[in-house]
Amino acid sequence: MSSAVLGLEDGSVFYGKSIGVHGASSGEIVFNTAMSGYQEILTDPSYRRQIITFTYPQIGNTGINPEDYESEKVWASGLVLRSVPKLSSNWRKNATLRDFLLEQNVVGIAEVDTRRLTTLLREKGSMGACVLAKEAISDEDEKRAVSLAREFPGLSGADLAREVSGPRRIWNETSWNLSSGYGSLEKAKRKVVALDFGIKRNILRILADLECDLVVVPAETPYKEVIAENPDGVFLSNGPGDPEPCDYAIDTIKLLLKDKIPLFGICLGHQLLALASGATTEKMVHGHHGANHPVQDLETGEVLITSQNHGFAVKEESLPSNLQCTHKSLFDGTVQGIARTDTPAFGFQGHPEASPGPKDCAILFNRFMKSMSISQKKDGESQIA
Repeated sequence: MSSAVLGLEDGSVFYGKSIGVHGASSGEIVFNTAMSGYQEILTDPSYRRQIITFTYPQIGNTGINPEDYESEKVWASGLVLRSVPKLSSNWRKNATLRDFLLEQNVVGIAEVDTRRLTTLLREKGSMGACVLAKEAISDEDEKRAVSLAREFPGLSGADLAREVSGPRRIWNETSWNLSSGYGSLEKAKRKVVALDFGIKRNILRILADLECDLVVVPAETPYKEVIAENPDGVFLSNGPGDPEPCDYAIDTIKLLLKDKIPLFGICLGHQLLALASGATTEKMVHGHHGANHPVQDLETGEVLITSQNHGFAVKEESLPSNLQCTHKSLFDGTVQGIARTDTPAFGFQGHPEASPGPKDCAILFNRFMKSMSISQKKDGESQIA
């Protein structure tokens, strides 16, 4: 097995074994607290330019299968693990994690003290990092890894939605079923335009489950083209990077808000909705990444266990009078949900489609459906009047 080294911008160095391709890859290193779902996490476009370290000590037990991709490829810049099992077993498996990393041209390192690494990140925050893998690691390679980590420019000011967004497409695939696999939408009740800032496939599947005719459009699609689709509602997807540079999306959302079209934003989409409403966002110290984050519904007091993946947050003190905070993180009190009081638009910071993770927040999709029904009814009454 080849060797690898992980260098951090603070000068910390970790040695281990290569579990992917040879080469060097830099990015912002973050820790993820999920125990499973590594395939979905690696293929989540929200991890663009990030190196993922899992806090759970053994990753790869169930291998890889062709059905659990959240996009067409791995977007993460690298993978850091404590241990990879010698054997993986699952009836859906068609490849091992090592095979997957090699196929996807991903640099990875295992046999790292991830407890020490996570402690560093909790104390100092997310930082630039570099994973370097080759046959044998020298002192010069160690210095190079640290140097490349320090050269990484960070994610503040980075518009990554343009990089991960896909072309216009129609989506009709529904959620996975144990006996038949993925299904297909037969009859639609509502038409939804999804702005793709790095959308996950399972989000689209859940909307299709709710009988939505889905048109997925690129991140930079202007307002006139969105409206030309004649949607009942508009979905603002998850995605990577800093929301503030996405002025093209913010401008489109502002015009949609004026039209009072039902809007639902997740993760980056939630942040863009806040910015379009006059709020501001900020870079977090180490962000939220995992499948076990408690979030409280401020209206009901209910605590939801959620999947999270974000490094930016909406600043609560910046919320204008027509934008209320609906959910908060019980880890650090950051804003997790917002809702406009003057138009049917709301957002949620976590990933309520829960792929992977808990399904406590699936009710938010039903709220989006209800807002479209109410809006359609009001439009009908206006026409009669």
